[in-house]
Amino acid sequence: MTAHLITGAGSGIGAAVSARLAERGDELWLLARDAGRARELENRFPVARTIVGDLAAPDKLSWALSHQELPDRLDSLLHIAGVVELGEVGELTPKAWNLQLAANLVAPAELTRLMLPGLRAARGQVIFVNSGAGLHAGAQWAAYAASKHGLKALADALRLEEHDNGVRVTSVYPGRTATPMQVKVHQQEGKEYDASRWIDPESVATTILAALDLPRDAEITDVSVRPGR
Repeated sequence: MTAHLITGAGSGIGAAVSARLAERGDELWLLARDAGRARELENRFPVARTIVGDLAAPDKLSWALSHQELPDRLDSLLHIAGVVELGEVGELTPKAWNLQLAANLVAPAELTRLMLPGLRAARGQVIFVNSGAGLHAGAQWAAYAASKHGLKALADALRLEEHDNGVRVTSVYPGRTATPMQVKVHQQEGKEYDASRWIDPESVATTILAALDLPRDAEITDVSVRPGR
């Protein structure tokens, strides 16, 4: 059975991807930040197994995962979770910088390191759900964009390093998507939120599944998804 480890499965793009993979009978391993969140995910996806680890504390992931059952083979590792705190460079505190760099960049790097043996065994795939901010930074997006630019660098380096091991690496750059994170962004921007203006999470999920299901003779390295309205 095809096995996937997914972060951010509780809402938005991560929930859409998890539901699609569960519907087709794939094996799901879902990362939760704590035991309470794990129970929520188990109730939402009864066929899934959960792993507890806090992406906000990447230095503790190795210890946390060493005390839990993990898959021996992993066909895909899907980095979908993320955090955002907008603010001008003149106002952003080290706490805001460190939070976003830890959850959006350092934690994906550490989780990938820990999962590489299983990915190599399955000749699997790592998918980083990045952001349009990972390609272009706007005003008030410095910290978030820096974390996502770093995530692109991580993916590019990993792709070269793991090519001979048969591990494929894909970066997906969604534009604004109708997710709870986007609601928060609009609140921080002081703007009215209208979900109909933005990409449906299902559309991004379709893009991710296309990359996963691509025959082994090809690899999607980078793909941008933009609102069509």
